[in-house]
Amino acid sequence: MTIGSGTAAGAGSAAGAGSAAGNGRTALVVGATGIAGSALVDTLVGEGWAVLALSRRPGAERPGVRWLSADLTSASSLAAVLGPENPSHVYFTAWSRRATEEENIAVNAGMVRDLLGALQGKDVSHVALMTGLKHYLGPFEAYAAGEMPDTPFHEEEPRLPVPNFYYAQEDELWAAAAGQGFTWSVHRAHTVIGHAVGNAMNMGLTLAAQATLCRDSGEPFVFPGSETQWNGLTDMTDAGLLAEHMLWASTTPEAANQAFNIVNGDVFRWRWMWPKLAAYFGVEWEGYQGEPRPLEQSMAGRGDQWRQLAAHHNLSEPELGRVASWWHTDGDLGRGIEVVTDMGKSRDAGFMGYRRTLDAFTSLFDRYRADNLIP
Repeated sequence: MTIGSGTAAGAGSAAGAGSAAGNGRTALVVGATGIAGSALVDTLVGEGWAVLALSRRPGAERPGVRWLSADLTSASSLAAVLGPENPSHVYFTAWSRRATEEENIAVNAGMVRDLLGALQGKDVSHVALMTGLKHYLGPFEAYAAGEMPDTPFHEEEPRLPVPNFYYAQEDELWAAAAGQGFTWSVHRAHTVIGHAVGNAMNMGLTLAAQATLCRDSGEPFVFPGSETQWNGLTDMTDAGLLAEHMLWASTTPEAANQAFNIVNGDVFRWRWMWPKLAAYFGVEWEGYQGEPRPLEQSMAGRGDQWRQLAAHHNLSEPELGRVASWWHTDGDLGRGIEVVTDMGKSRDAGFMGYRRTLDAFTSLFDRYRADNLIP
């Protein structure tokens, strides 16, 4: 996984080579143009941090941010790039999808191990690792297939007896913390919606693309998932709230060395949410009708239609494959189990952040429109 290069405005000023901004702290954000990473960059810069940003491609130039390039799967590349840097806090949000869980474990745990190894001997005080609810549900190849804990999911549940790259990443984090003396936190998010393009798991932009294509062709906006997801309770995670949670845990002594769930704090049913999303886009809708209707089938072969839309509306991304992740949304909405997450541990520790999920969707769609990603 190669992390893209670039130098942003502010390098050599607020975020010179590893120097700290006004609050005396420098953050290394790994996966800085992804859904979670870009929200972290926004939040950290807003709080006066200097940010070292690793990403496949450089993001927008801005004061306080400097873009770094490294191959996360290469220990020598990481050592060379991070050698001159001295972050006080590390936020790890990157991952690389592989064909099997065995490969996921080897690559994704290796990225955590090698990145933290490259920071050995530096003044890192805290490392925050983003994972997700597959901690409770199991990996993609054994997703929701075995016996799982009752909902709502609580952090103290034991690990499932199956290989899982989230577990392997945690183990690498704990080993490095023990050897290097930093504190840590793990952040288990549910489906994260936020602003990113080209992301492998992006339900917000996927649903926006689906609704846009349906409106263009006069089709109804069809719920693609299962009866359980249509009728049951669920929750989600806004990327901005996730960023607030990671910043909170990394700077709150009482939150050190713990794993936390992070979701918006409300629950909803898709049979309630779907008509409201359809109303935003001005399309007719259809709910669950006897069986799932996956997007990978109903939206197949729409690349030319999207390119024509992009040309007509001067959209910023003409390639549908960089906008929609049909497979991920199908997997999320196609589950045959209820997924609800407990936030009590964070509340008890003092984190009171909240988002209303409908508002998170509509404000995100507004931003997509402002950025010319959808018409």
